Amino acid sequence: YQSVHSQIFSLPDETILYPAHDYKGRLLTYVGEEKRLNQRLTKPEPEFIEIMKNLNLPLPKKIEASLPYNLVDGQVDSQTSAAI
Repeated sequence: YQSVHSQIFSLPDETILYPAHDYKGRLLTYVGEEKRLNQRLTKPEPEFIEIMKNLNLPLPKKIEASLPYNLVDGQVDSQTSAAI
């Protein structure tokens, strides 16, 4: 929440964003659109936290395959690859 508000929302409104976890199939959005219309990020932080706690979303389909790479910032060498 804080990083979105302080970093992403500080960008110009016409900045294009490519959502990584969009369950509606959208391929892109704009900073200004998210600042105006995002049903979660337009709420105060405590309300945002409660909303997120209660969404009960399923895990992403490829979480087991991608999580190990996220834990090493995508930096995969032969040792890391063997461990994954």
